[in-house]
Amino acid sequence: MSNWIDACGTEEIEQEDVIRFDHGGRTYAIYRSPDDEYFCTDGLCTHEQVHLAEGLVMDYVIECPKHNGQFDYRTGEAKRAPVCVNLATYPVKVEGGRVLVQVG
Repeated sequence: MSNWIDACGTEEIEQEDVIRFDHGGRTYAIYRSPDDEYFCTDGLCTHEQVHLAEGLVMDYVIECPKHNGQFDYRTGEAKRAPVCVNLATYPVKVEGGRVLVQVG
């Protein structure tokens, strides 16, 4: 189960930002927190399957660009309506300036 996948370089994501990462026919979102930690969630909003990488990151929250629903990207917890289903989250580690995620 130690299938770590190279998602991106650490420098590819600004602090308090998100990028899209596609792998194995699925879409993920990779986040960089205000304190330089990296996180990964499913890339589509649980409400209407909109790409979260097009949303706004504020502190530890991703806001969906369609209906402004919010999730805590550290835990996947749905924080503001209309979203009510949590996002799946995935383990992340940083090695040699690369962000690695464990999916599947």
